[in-house]
Amino acid sequence: MRLQNVNLSETGMLELDIMELPKHCVLVISEGKAKIAELPYHAETSIVTYKGKVKRVNFDEGEDF
Repeated sequence: MRLQNVNLSETGMLELDIMELPKHCVLVISEGKAKIAELPYHAETSIVTYKGKVKRVNFDEGEDF
């Protein structure tokens, strides 16, 4: 799976070292959970929500000819 969990502290604080993150990435936060994914080189990435909550993250990848 492309999305990876991001650890939150016991107090719910989110701490990220931006030097360790991929150069291009997306951070999704919903319902007290945080996940991160590296963005593909050529793709359309969509975040699907349902009733205000993140339901799915879709990656539609392609390649230039």
